[in-house]
Amino acid sequence: MNFFKKNISLIATIAVILIAGVGGYYLLNLKRGPYAASTFISVTYKWGAGDTLANSYNSATGDYQYLDNQDKLVKKKVKLHSNNVIFIHSKANELDIWSLPEVIANKNENLSSERVLRYEIVFNYEKKTKKIVFMTNYDEDIAVADRADQLQKIIKQTIDEVEDRYSKP
Repeated sequence: MNFFKKNISLIATIAVILIAGVGGYYLLNLKRGPYAASTFISVTYKWGAGDTLANSYNSATGDYQYLDNQDKLVKKKVKLHSNNVIFIHSKANELDIWSLPEVIANKNENLSSERVLRYEIVFNYEKKTKKIVFMTNYDEDIAVADRADQLQKIIKQTIDEVEDRYSKP
């Protein structure tokens, strides 16, 4: 009994460390998606309004094109590094892309509307492909809209960072 009184803080510290370690392990495994980063092949990212999405990026080829401020089409080669690919894959898993619907749009939405910005994101894995079409005016499920918005921002930010790295002499 005297031993426990003298070492209660040590015992409590060890218990907290064990609980946190086991909890952290399970939390990390819950965030892991159904496909490993090693099976991730590429991501295709397109955006715009209307039938034709002139802005696009393909991580497999590095082809990147977008309309600049003067509506001039700019074409570049921007290749992601493996750490960028792993980052996008892990963020996609954190956002649980596999539970997102393939079309995130309000009921009866015209997916080719000239007035609404649309994103099309395709994740290609060795044995599975996940395509998401996200209309930015979607307001039926805020949590779904937020996850889709975060996903497109992560991809765009990663591409922009790599493009900046390529453009510096």
